[in-house]
Amino acid sequence: MPTYVYETIPAKTGAKTKRYEIRQSIKDAALKKHPETGESVRRVIAGGVGVLKSGSSSPASHCHNSSCGCG
Repeated sequence: MPTYVYETIPAKTGAKTKRYEIRQSIKDAALKKHPETGESVRRVIAGGVGVLKSGSSSPASHCHNSSCGCG
């Protein structure tokens, strides 16, 4: 199951947000309220770690444009 990052939506201007990591199914809808505290939350879009692999470990094998300078 993936872990998603959520942050609170502050009720007052200038209030600090809190971040939570919550495990849930990829099929589940994004939460609107924290399951334990009931605070309003929103899902944070965060960068992930990924690997692009297409038959070769050479970065040049992924380049299809010789003018980009990667190959």
